[in-house]
Amino acid sequence: MSATEPQTCGKGLAENSVLPAKLGELISAMAENLDVHQKALDLTDENSRVENEAYEKLLKDLRQIAAQLSVTASEMAGYRDMPMGRHDQEAMTHSRVGHAFQKFVQNKRELLEFLEQIEERDRKLLEMMSVNQR
Repeated sequence: MSATEPQTCGKGLAENSVLPAKLGELISAMAENLDVHQKALDLTDENSRVENEAYEKLLKDLRQIAAQLSVTASEMAGYRDMPMGRHDQEAMTHSRVGHAFQKFVQNKRELLEFLEQIEERDRKLLEMMSVNQR
């Protein structure tokens, strides 16, 4: 957005469409990871069969979630040129509006902190996997 171009709700939706898009990609990658892990299970083992059943359910759920996030992201992006509707300024300045946005920002911050925390563990696992693949 240029400095002279006014911000609109449609542009805000489009800009924020990246969040469900990226979350969908992350959930899809999680499903793929479970899928390839599942193929290593020895189904002659009872515990492996239980794990396999759990993965089957989770894979179905994760794929549906990822697909819905992708659809939602596309819909949000499609509203970029939506004309700005009239807003009730009193309603827009109500404390619940600020609280809702504050909660949104806080949840994004917590997600970022969580991802930073697990990044080190995941990096070490990747290093172990690459050593085993040599």
